[in-house]
Amino acid sequence: MTNTLLTHTTVLLNEAVSELLEASAGVQGSYVDATFGRGGHSRLILSKLASQGRLQAFDKDLEAIAEAERINDERFSIRHEGFSHLGDLPPGSVDGVLMDLGISSPQIDSPERGFSFRFDGPLDMRMDTTRGESVAEWLATATVDQITEVIRDYGEERFAFQIAKALVARRQERGPISTTADLAQLVADTVKTREPGQNPATRTFQAFRIFINAELEELEQALAASIHVLAPGGRLVVISFHSLEDRIVKQFMAKHSKEVVDRRVPFAEPVKMRLKTCGRIRPSDDEVKANPRSRSAIMRMAERTEVPA
Repeated sequence: MTNTLLTHTTVLLNEAVSELLEASAGVQGSYVDATFGRGGHSRLILSKLASQGRLQAFDKDLEAIAEAERINDERFSIRHEGFSHLGDLPPGSVDGVLMDLGISSPQIDSPERGFSFRFDGPLDMRMDTTRGESVAEWLATATVDQITEVIRDYGEERFAFQIAKALVARRQERGPISTTADLAQLVADTVKTREPGQNPATRTFQAFRIFINAELEELEQALAASIHVLAPGGRLVVISFHSLEDRIVKQFMAKHSKEVVDRRVPFAEPVKMRLKTCGRIRPSDDEVKANPRSRSAIMRMAERTEVPA
């Protein structure tokens, strides 16, 4: 399989859709693709849904919205919003929620989007280019402490302070950094050691992307919302691509998969479990060989057990 420029190969495509449609409503249910991307999951879901089934998608990337508009199917609709808006849906109104937390290959491979150190372009990294500030705009005023915190917390980069100092020194000497190539070179000049095969800028680019798009905060909001919008027997399927995301998903599912007793009120009824975990799946060796970008993916599944509050 060829993974060419500006094409996207959906990770865990068949596995994710199969797990999603394991919901008690099956192919007649109402589902949410919370991260439409380039529509790989949505198209496969639609191919399997019965005529009364419904699929609603979310995405804040204008290019994803344009791709979604090519789907001519009355069972399908999309909202130009981040998936934290999942909570806008009525309680108990959907039978399955799919979240694919990876960024799409066209986003990575488009120089003008500024996501990749492999292509020179403006240092943007916003998923929704109509809202918020770019990475370059933020770096133009951020302090050493602020930059250090972002690179350390979101990139798990042990040289965060040194990179932050270099960025601010560069800004004071020659003006703020504004291109991906300049950022990648600055990090390479600052980070003298790195794991074999990894570009020195990998962790810094990840950190800035996560921060500028508030990705972890949005994930936490979307997971919390999923509890309320899922009907009993509904499925939650989440594909994550790095440890920060997976830790949040794993802890969320674990927290809601057990009864909680409030020890301050010993005679109160325990809060019943609201999810039943259904395991995890990793890409097969064949998938990783065909699409190396899938190698870090972990898919976790859970099922709604209680009537939504």
